[in-house]
Amino acid sequence: MENAQLNPPMTSLSLASARALHLAAQGLLAPPRGKASKEKVLASIRNMSVLQIDTINVVARSPYLVLWSRLGDYRQEWLDELLADGALFEYWAHEACFLPIEDYGLYRHQMISPQGLGWKYNHKWLADNADSVEQIRKHIKQNGAARSADFERKDGKAGGWWEWKPEKRSLEVLFTTGELMVARRHNFQRIYDLRERVHPAWKDKRDLRPQLDGQREQVLKAVRALGIAKANWIADYFRMGKLDPSIQAAALAEQGLLLTVQVDGWDKPAYVHPDHTDLLEMAVQGKLKATATRILSPFDPVVWDRKRAIELFDFDYKLECYTPEAKRRYGYFSLPILRKGLLVGRLDAKAHRKDGIFEVKSLHLEPGVRVSQALATDIAAALTSFAQWHGTQQVHIQLCSSNEFKKMLMALLP
Repeated sequence: MENAQLNPPMTSLSLASARALHLAAQGLLAPPRGKASKEKVLASIRNMSVLQIDTINVVARSPYLVLWSRLGDYRQEWLDELLADGALFEYWAHEACFLPIEDYGLYRHQMISPQGLGWKYNHKWLADNADSVEQIRKHIKQNGAARSADFERKDGKAGGWWEWKPEKRSLEVLFTTGELMVARRHNFQRIYDLRERVHPAWKDKRDLRPQLDGQREQVLKAVRALGIAKANWIADYFRMGKLDPSIQAAALAEQGLLLTVQVDGWDKPAYVHPDHTDLLEMAVQGKLKATATRILSPFDPVVWDRKRAIELFDFDYKLECYTPEAKRRYGYFSLPILRKGLLVGRLDAKAHRKDGIFEVKSLHLEPGVRVSQALATDIAAALTSFAQWHGTQQVHIQLCSSNEFKKMLMALLP
């Protein structure tokens, strides 16, 4: 009896309830409620802690899409305004991300010592091009904020990701080391300015905390954002690398900073942030019901970790835009389809805004997903909303893994 009191039974929940807890934490459990607002955009980013940036725009660029999945119809310029207002900043987190400005200190150590950032920081290039970097630094100091496009290319090369002009490389180096910040964006192009002008409230001597303290906070934020997490999922959320033993999940749970739970079918415990105690209780009781049907970005936190998506949703997802066309299974930019707590399919789409057409090049349901009128109704409604948000009033489906399902959808779509 005494041992039972010292070691109470671990909280246990089903896999379906674990999924629901994850989606609730991510803001994807239920359809968007109420009218979207600029304040809700910021709250959603704070909820996730990160909003990954990607420039592919066959449909809305990823950061805007991630927000649509959670908020529904909203004004995309609100995100740009939050950056310009100083409520957000950009830096390397999971990858390049929009981040809440109050988390700036969590990344400051990386700026000061960026050697662990891999290709994002090339010390040799910096040493070999010190004069070029200094010219860019002086130009911005004297003339104010600048874009890469403000500097004429002089090396005769065509550009592209791996052929950045020296001025662009200089801007990126100064951004990575924290000397420059992104003050705002125009047509999604970064506009850089000095850190002290973009974020004048920050002072290293006064505000910089020990690095381990910041990493502990990142671990806790990752678990909170995920809702429920296996220990081996946590570091990837902010790309933290190997965690110090003192801030690993089990150690934080022993300190009472995390809750330990058992999920049916998992051989190791999972962790929940105390902020989600009420959600956890609802999940244990089976009262947390996923009802939303949404289209997700390939860079949505729900699917960006391939291993986690398999373990949590049995959904094997890989973005194929970097795969040769002949080897693609699902298309250039396939978007996962979330329905009532499950990832039920994926679609490859392109928004033809000038023609008012949202083209679904292909739509694939996952193996085992049963075709039904209810499924068609939910996905058609999500597709219609998604297309209208893009300013495209017609939806055309070219290919579907089920001809029966395609007919059902076509009867429901505009």
